[in-house]
Amino acid sequence: MDKFENTRAIDDIKRFHLPKYNEIPDVGLFLEQTTKYVSGYLENLEGITITSSMISNYVKKKLIDNPIKKQYYRDQIVYIIFIAIAKSVLSLEEIEHLINVRGKQYDCKELYEYFCNEFESNLYSVFGITPEAKEEPYPQNEDRFLLHNTIITASHKIYLDKIFALRIHNEKE
Repeated sequence: MDKFENTRAIDDIKRFHLPKYNEIPDVGLFLEQTTKYVSGYLENLEGITITSSMISNYVKKKLIDNPIKKQYYRDQIVYIIFIAIAKSVLSLEEIEHLINVRGKQYDCKELYEYFCNEFESNLYSVFGITPEAKEEPYPQNEDRFLLHNTIITASHKIYLDKIFALRIHNEKE
C-alpha cells in the first residue's frame, strides 16, 4: 500500500462515526429511507453494506421487529446497524443468539451505546489512530501492521466461532 492509499484509508476512518442512540430518528422511516439512512453511516466501511432486501430478510427471520405501518423506528434501526456490521464476521444464527441473549440482560439504548463506543475505539486502534483526538497513526512498518491486524482478526474470529459453536450446540440439547 502506498502512502496515498494509507492516508486516504485513515482519513476515511477518522471521519467515521456511528450515530448515538438519541441521534437516530424515532419518527418512522420507510424501508428505502431506512436503507439510505443506515447506508450513509456505513459507506466508509469496506465490505459492510445494507440493502432493502437484506432488511426485509432480517424482519422475516425475526432478527428485527416488523415495521409499524411500513415504518422503522429507532430500536429497529439500531438492530439494522448492528446486524450490518456483525454479519461481516458472524452468521445470522450467531447474530440471532446475541440478540436473544441481549434482550434478557440489557435495554436497547445501553447495549447500542456500548457497541458504538467499543466499535469505534477498536476501529481506530486497528487503523493505528490514537484515541486522543484521532491524530496521526502510530508509527509502524505498514507490512508488519497489516500482519498484526490479520493475526488479531483471525484470533478473534476463531474465538467467536468456537464460543458460538458451543453455545448453539448447548441450546439445541
